Amino acid sequence: MKPKQAIQMSRTSESEVLRERMNSREGDAQGRSTADAVARRSYGKLVAFLAARTRDVAGAEDALSEAFASALADWPLNGCPSNPEGWLLTVARRRCSGEAATGQLQLLAEGLDAAAADAEIADRRLALMFACAHLAIEAGVRAPLMLQVVVGLDAKMIASAFLMSPAAMGKRLVRAKDKIRQAGIPFSIPEREGLPGRLDTVLDAIYAAFAECWTDPGGTDVVRRDLNEEAFFLARLVAELLPEEPEALGLLALMLHAEARRRARRNGDGEYVPLAE
Repeated sequence: MKPKQAIQMSRTSESEVLRERMNSREGDAQGRSTADAVARRSYGKLVAFLAARTRDVAGAEDALSEAFASALADWPLNGCPSNPEGWLLTVARRRCSGEAATGQLQLLAEGLDAAAADAEIADRRLALMFACAHLAIEAGVRAPLMLQVVVGLDAKMIASAFLMSPAAMGKRLVRAKDKIRQAGIPFSIPEREGLPGRLDTVLDAIYAAFAECWTDPGGTDVVRRDLNEEAFFLARLVAELLPEEPEALGLLALMLHAEARRRARRNGDGEYVPLAE
């Protein structure tokens, strides 16, 4: 081989290696970006769906965490699935049931089944909120529990909202999840006569989620912006479930009223503008 040909082949090889590395980095970035977006958008929905089947909130959270870890390892290599929520739900359900992986074809088949079931997730999310409001659970931890398992807030953020230390809040949340599992609390929306005893706590949790968004008046924090949308979704869900309940309708009206002047709350310098002005 002539020296010029050898140099050319070497350059071609280096170019291919560089291209492969760039593609790998792009795939890794896309995989992480997709996983992050799904976590912000669908964490609560997926936990609700899993927990409704197992009645084990902590187990559902663990299974979902492992599913996200699998996604971070798989998606950069094999590409992001067309239905990432279905993919995660399939892997997490397999973890919950203790079944070992049996190949990509089964994964895709179950992913389609999970996608078909996705329409049920919204109602299951609301059912999980009412389960967290069960009278067997300590009253002071019901709303924080909803914020963690349904809305997806971490213990530190929840503790700040309820003026507690993160460690204390974390312990109370763990005990509440154990109570759900041990008492076999059903994941279902109570009959009409059972709603008044739980509704106030559900509304407290929704309003707490909405209030957390106001620490980002400009709407630049993606996490809190998604949280704002989640709070409105849940408020509307409760209002549709209970169209004759004044408290449910009143909360939604209050949130809409506050949201209407979000962009007018601060001036160009970021200073608060009183309502009278």
